[in-house]
Amino acid sequence: MTFAESLRSYRYSYLLLLPLFVLMYYNIVPFMVDQWYNDPNYSHGFIVPIIAGYFIYERREELMSAESAPASLGMVIILVGLLQLCVGYLAFELYTMRSSLIVLLAGLILFFFGMKVFRILLLPVLYLFFMVPLPYIVYDSIAFPLKQLVAKYSVEALQLMGVIIIREGNILILPETTLEVADACSGIRSLVSLLALAAAFALITQKGTMKRVIMIIAAIPIAILTNGVRVMGTGILAQYWGAKAAEGFFHEFAGLAVFAVALMLLAGLGALMDRGRK
Repeated sequence: MTFAESLRSYRYSYLLLLPLFVLMYYNIVPFMVDQWYNDPNYSHGFIVPIIAGYFIYERREELMSAESAPASLGMVIILVGLLQLCVGYLAFELYTMRSSLIVLLAGLILFFFGMKVFRILLLPVLYLFFMVPLPYIVYDSIAFPLKQLVAKYSVEALQLMGVIIIREGNILILPETTLEVADACSGIRSLVSLLALAAAFALITQKGTMKRVIMIIAAIPIAILTNGVRVMGTGILAQYWGAKAAEGFFHEFAGLAVFAVALMLLAGLGALMDRGRK
């Protein structure tokens, strides 16, 4: 029996699983979506399921004709997902609860449809982890050293350009004002979103595991570099035109411009790798 035949034959049985998912995650998924909407660090969460759906669409012919042979190993993964959900509830740990949905989904695919279908859908399912906001302890452990790094090298660059500035931690002190390198300027905000988009871009445009890995890893220095340029631009404006010129509209516009430049750099890297292959 193929995957398509299995869907047709047991469609009503599979549909019965939807109310169970709604019952288990009715107060987990909406809260996560609300975080996508209100937290700029995770606004990319809205497009992650769409990209995962595109990956499935690309594989639709292979998927529909794949042999469907239920695998008992899927029950083990299902039990792990349920245990993860219970532990998350008891500890009120959001990441554990939210990511359990993806683990359960993987287990159900393997249990009902078998290994061949599971291998085809593994990439789209794994990509869904990009939509789950990181635990704050992990987020802060990444953001703090990034702030220090961006602040240090931005100040050194500004001093070479003749800007009068000193640094205390992530605080930049100029003659007329004081600036703080916050999380948004550290690169962590664009890094989280850029990694998700870089992974999608690499998987869609690049052939070969090594090139895909290179493009995904390249998102890290690109995010740090572009946000360093943002901090330097803010410092230059504050030095010559005052603190108000570096705040408000410029600060918001700079964030969008930095992300756009980062995307262009990723696209340029992809073009270079394609040209090298040719």
